[in-house]
Amino acid sequence: MKTSDFYYDLPEELIAQTPLEPRDSSRLMILHKKTGEIEHRHFYDILDYLNEGDCLIMNDSRVLPARIYGVKDETNANVEFLLLNCIEGKKWEALAKPGKRAKIGTSFSFGDGLMHCKVIDILDDGNRILEFECEGSFYENLDKLGQMPLPPYIHEKLKDKERYQTVYSREIGSAAAPTAGLHFTKELMKKAQEKGVKIGFVTLHVGLGTFRPVKVDDVTKHKMHSEHYDMSEETAALINETHRNGGRVFCVGTTSCRTVESVAKREGEIKASDGMTDIFIYPGFEFKAMDCLITNFHLPESTLIMLVSAFAGYDNIMNAYNTAVAEKYRFFSFGDAMLIVD
Repeated sequence: MKTSDFYYDLPEELIAQTPLEPRDSSRLMILHKKTGEIEHRHFYDILDYLNEGDCLIMNDSRVLPARIYGVKDETNANVEFLLLNCIEGKKWEALAKPGKRAKIGTSFSFGDGLMHCKVIDILDDGNRILEFECEGSFYENLDKLGQMPLPPYIHEKLKDKERYQTVYSREIGSAAAPTAGLHFTKELMKKAQEKGVKIGFVTLHVGLGTFRPVKVDDVTKHKMHSEHYDMSEETAALINETHRNGGRVFCVGTTSCRTVESVAKREGEIKASDGMTDIFIYPGFEFKAMDCLITNFHLPESTLIMLVSAFAGYDNIMNAYNTAVAEKYRFFSFGDAMLIVD
């Protein structure tokens, strides 16, 4: 398959710039993968498609306010860093902008001296290794100084940082939100549980690789960015119990999907597991753990539209996306949702 096979034409005005209130008021497209049939509902109607004995698997990763603005100590020149991942302690890999101001040995200050850092290395891809110094907790200081690393297609400033977090986020470490989960409210989760639907959590820390475009013509030649995942014994037991009893496993978002399918592929079964995954799911992939998928609408030619095409069928997805454009659905991180069921 060619990357261009996954292109669709999206008017810019359909890219959602701000989240809707309340969270579960977004639209929800239901796609029946066996027939290709499409229904148009709202996200709070998702309860109609969940049955007693089903389970929801959610990614509880929490987004770092990873975009920080500082000044170069020698010249007071402005610099922007985007923290990518913690190497150890207070050492971080980061993107620097402009990079020419962040040479090895250069030091920077943030928030009138609340935090300081020094560039201690530059990697082959241009990313910087920073070593930070601050009084007290690094993460508490980062929470005061940092801004949410919103995707490049969102131009509006976010008024409330928590709106780019799921209501169930707890494990800090992502550079981007697992956005399908943004639609859930605590009340909606409670109603699902009252209906006999169980909820399990996995962790996959979303890296910026999620926004990297596919630059090769042949889909199979694309290399995925590695991300850290964790599946607990409790969640593994829930997935196995659900399948044993004839229930369905609903993955909330492509990150939850990639986690459960990574475990199934790596371990040969669903069991407690943690590590790094660079799993790339595209048409032809054999799903072993997920039965239904809750997801947002993804960028043209992205690895994520390839994943949903693998699950629902290429023709079904391209038709669904063209229908969503015609029906003026809202797209991407703060946009509307899709539920893919049998």
